[in-house]
Formats: sequence, C-alpha cells, structure tokens
Amino acid sequence: MPEVPTLHPEVTWAQRSSSTEAERNYLYVDIKAPDVDKSGAKLSITSTNVSFSGYSKKGVNYDVSLDLYGEIDTEHTKVNHNDREVELVLRKKELKEEYWPRLLKSTQKAHFLKTDFDKWVDEDEQDEQPEDDYANNMGGMGGMEGMGGDQGGLGNIDFSKLGGMEGLGGMAGMPGMGGMPGMGGMPGMPGAEGAGEEDDDDMPELEEAEKDEGSAKSKIQEVS
Repeated sequence: MPEVPTLHPEVTWAQRSSSTEAERNYLYVDIKAPDVDKSGAKLSITSTNVSFSGYSKKGVNYDVSLDLYGEIDTEHTKVNHNDREVELVLRKKELKEEYWPRLLKSTQKAHFLKTDFDKWVDEDEQDEQPEDDYANNMGGMGGMEGMGGDQGGLGNIDFSKLGGMEGLGGMAGMPGMGGMPGMGGMPGMPGAEGAGEEDDDDMPELEEAEKDEGSAKSKIQEVS
C-alpha cells in the first residue's frame, strides 16, 4: 500500500488590534485543507498553539502546528470548517494597540505561511474600517460556533448604519428609487412629481370633446 504523503497546508492570516475593546483584538487564521471531512479532522487550540491534521479525499494527509507569537483567549475562538479550509477567528489575550509583529513565535520564515491580503488592514488604518468587520459579522459563514449563524441572510444587518438609511425610507437616495416609500419618485408611478402632467395636457377638456362630437354628428346629417 503506497504511503500517504504528509503536507503542510497553506496558512493565511491577518489581524486587528485594540487596547480597549477585546472584540476588536483578534487574529484571522485560515488553514487551506480542501476536501478534508470535518468528522475525520483533528483541530487543537490552546492559548499558545493551533494544531490541525486530517486526510483529504484526494489522498493527502495535512498536518500543521502553529506556535503563536503571543497568547490567545480560547474561550472566544470561532471555527468554521468547510470543504475548502478551516477558518479561525482567535482573540488575542493582551489588549494592545500595536499589531503582533508576526503570527508565529519563531522568527524563521515558514514557507507555507502567507499574509491574507483580502483581510489585512494596516495598523494605522484599521479604525477606518466598518465597525462590523469580518470577525463580528459572520452571517455568510455558516456553522461558525457562537456566531448565531442560523440567522444568516439579512437577519444580522443593521440598516441604520447603511448611509443614514431609516427603514426603507432611506431608499430615496438610491438611483432610480427617489420618492420612496410609495415609489412616487419613479416616472410613471402614482404619486410621482410631474408623472401625470403631460398626460393631462394631452387630454382634451370634457366640454370641448362633447362639442367636437356634436359637430361631427351635424356634419354627418348635412351630408346625408
């Protein structure tokens, strides 16, 4: 029986920091282990280490152990294991404004470890990011432990934060939606400003219409 190769899965990471808010002081760690069944995988998380191992359906044994630069609060760990990867949100234990200089305790470069540029924000720009960041707004990450993932969809969106929108009335500022509610601002819709003006101008007055009708009848009688 051929030996199953053991590989380090690719690991990507990013982080946020805060000296006052624990929920904004965390790490993103994604372990790229595609086609590894959740039931057969082993994930161990301690205050200073993250370890993962599992066999993929394509005959690869993934194994990795990450000795972290600092400590994490394991009580607030969030995990999502899907068909492509294992997504982790790890809360850094020490509240500190400065970023960790690296993810791992060792200063040696790990060839499998990369920066997640989709999630990375420079330390001096993180306050400009939306308050509901990836770690705090996980509606699209089904199965996240402790994240209320059963809501999903629009259930966890606060519309009051979307550009000053107040209920659906705020849709008035959206292109083509002026005049909401009631859709009054859309051309041809009831209640639209000027929507029926042109139609009124084109309609003859009732009396004039009756006169024209009577005149037409008179002409018919004269001809006969």
